[in-house]
Amino acid sequence: MNVKNRLSKVLAAAGVASRRACEELIFEGRVRVNGTIIRVPQTLVSLNNDKILVNGKEINHVEKKVYYLLNKPKGYVCSNTRIGSKKIITDLFQDLPYRLFTVGRLDRDTTGLLIVTNDGAFANQVIHPSANLSKEYLVKTDKEISHEHLLTISEGTLIEGVWIKPERVTKVRKGTLKVVVKEGKKREVRILVEKCGLDILELSRIRIGGLLLGPLPLGKWKEMTENEKKAIFS
Repeated sequence: MNVKNRLSKVLAAAGVASRRACEELIFEGRVRVNGTIIRVPQTLVSLNNDKILVNGKEINHVEKKVYYLLNKPKGYVCSNTRIGSKKIITDLFQDLPYRLFTVGRLDRDTTGLLIVTNDGAFANQVIHPSANLSKEYLVKTDKEISHEHLLTISEGTLIEGVWIKPERVTKVRKGTLKVVVKEGKKREVRILVEKCGLDILELSRIRIGGLLLGPLPLGKWKEMTENEKKAIFS
């Protein structure tokens, strides 16, 4: 039986990228089916009977789904496309045979908890707004944090045309605080903290939903357990 599915779903199942990222690849004309560029993600295809190429590389099987928890080091970009000589996250997984991508992003100078997978459906479930997941960051600053600093950060600020307020802001010690956010705007924690006049020395994500980074060393990764995958949504 020739079972057909939407092109974006087939690409995500093959580990090309998340469903949303696969749609972008299709819109950009980087996907061919039987020699024809396809720009409609809903196009029905079959891995068994159709020749599918992404960036000239044939997709002909569904990959085993893998899930990794990484303590992202500084200096790595969350992208599968290398710009110049910049290091990208998949460099840390180069000995693995999978087409991996990050679930969401951390900017180049931010460290901490990052999920890396080839399961597009899972990635979409984590990053979709309906999941309503909070993310917690540990921030080390250049000076002692005052009550006024905490109030200013808690008030929020305008980011990309939207007023963003953190869910919680707490002082940990002299120059260190924790910030919990939900919106997921680009560089939102940096913008929130720098708005009150603090310079960030170190920024690290330590939690996504109910999943904690724990004692994993910087730059190291491990396979996620089923309990850890479920913990994200708990």
